[in-house]
Amino acid sequence: MGGMVALPKITSEPGPPAGRRSRLTDYYPQWREVPLYRAALQAGDFSGLHLITKADIRKNFPDNFLRAGQKLEVLLAENLVELEHTSGTSDERTAVLFARGWWDAQEERVLRLNGFIAAVLDGHPNARRATIVPPVCNGVVCFSNYMAKSARTLGGTLYVNQARIPFLLAEEELARMADEVAEWAPQFLDLDPVHGVWFARFCERRGLRFPSVKFILCSYEFVSVVHRRILERVFGVPIFNLYGSTEAGHLLVENEPGEMRSCEENVYYEIINPDENGIGELVVTTLTNQIMPLLRYRVGDLVQRAGGNYLVHGRVRDALRRSDGQRVTTLAVDRCFEGVSGIAHYQLRQTESGQCDLQFVLDSVPVAVEDLNRLTACLANLLGLNQLIRAIAVEKLPPQPSGKFRLTCRAVS
Repeated sequence: MGGMVALPKITSEPGPPAGRRSRLTDYYPQWREVPLYRAALQAGDFSGLHLITKADIRKNFPDNFLRAGQKLEVLLAENLVELEHTSGTSDERTAVLFARGWWDAQEERVLRLNGFIAAVLDGHPNARRATIVPPVCNGVVCFSNYMAKSARTLGGTLYVNQARIPFLLAEEELARMADEVAEWAPQFLDLDPVHGVWFARFCERRGLRFPSVKFILCSYEFVSVVHRRILERVFGVPIFNLYGSTEAGHLLVENEPGEMRSCEENVYYEIINPDENGIGELVVTTLTNQIMPLLRYRVGDLVQRAGGNYLVHGRVRDALRRSDGQRVTTLAVDRCFEGVSGIAHYQLRQTESGQCDLQFVLDSVPVAVEDLNRLTACLANLLGLNQLIRAIAVEKLPPQPSGKFRLTCRAVS
């Protein structure tokens, strides 16, 4: 062991509830052992801590997190930690360290905040899931070539798809995916919304249902009302949004009434730089990943408090601008699509001048002209535009290098 400091034991003890910052001082002794925070925490002022980003995580990794005497190669050899990488949605890929078993434990705590999901997990203690996400951002395996089903089965999870762009999938490949899901008989599906919608439309064409599936989790990126509509129509089970990140873990889960609930055992939450509507950037402090705690980590998403829960408004960088300079979030844009059927996926792109173009992929039954006119009028009003928004139907929309998609994006001058 070479005098290595013992790895702190992961527990499920509750962390401080939101709003009770004084409880954070209980964590200072262990956080002061982390080189990244040691100097800053000497003053003892949590609110004065530097807001960290992925760049801070990458700088001098892993020595910026490992305590005195710890060596990454030893921790890995002794199977004490897991080394993963983020997908690189808005930045280059970032290495992340978890204590062994941490990911599953914090995920289950979050999922059990939803009563429906908790009941399914109680009824199926070894619940299986089928995961259909961009292959490079599932946090566990990255497919660059075709892999056999056995290589894509990890514990109770089957990773189904092996392509980054769902619009290019051949019918034979979609059939292979459907056959694997049917054979696996999962209790729930874990879907990227765009990949999930494309798979759902294939299942609808073939008349396929999966009786074992009790609910669907949508994660990995913003889930639109157009995605929800198709998933609910095809699979006929509840759809729940699960929000988080590879580096910070699971942060919020949608409950039965449609609210995003926080998990105060896992995370301390802050909203910084809120606007007049209370919409600001989410900053989190993780409380259970003791090998790599993140203090005041800037997630990069906009959120809003809604009673005791939250609304997720989308990525900071994806927000658009009204003609008067006010911010327009992805959530605000997406609300214009409520009640508009015939669209499977979309992207609203804003130029430097403020003009917007809407590109969309059609659903099985195309959007009606009157609905499209109503939609573009809603978007123009939301953005304070005098000119019409050009709407164009396309066969596919390109993903980011990470394999994820952007519903809204703004040109940067």
